[in-house]
Amino acid sequence: MSGIVQFKAAERRFDAYGEGGQIARLVGPEISSSMGAGIAKFDGCSIAWTVLYDELIVTLEGNFRLCVGETVYDCEPGDVLWVPANTPLRYEGEGATVFYALSPVDWRARAGL
Repeated sequence: MSGIVQFKAAERRFDAYGEGGQIARLVGPEISSSMGAGIAKFDGCSIAWTVLYDELIVTLEGNFRLCVGETVYDCEPGDVLWVPANTPLRYEGEGATVFYALSPVDWRARAGL
């Protein structure tokens, strides 16, 4: 696809993500051949995952935590995290909304998922 795509907040649809999280996937392989992006919400949850891609996370609202082993990254609105591929972690938060971008967009196909 070529050209600009606008994602209106009023039209955003969130799906369940893990136990207690929500995710609105915005950019995927159908739009970009190189990167993915979306909005996620975390409220009173702890979701374990190993990222299979490089990820950039921007906290938009609330308190977001990224737990990597014993290290906890507490994030407030405006804080940014870069997470390298193959990092085991937990996403947590209280009233947290984050924007994320990831690369490569086709990480599922590359991982055989």
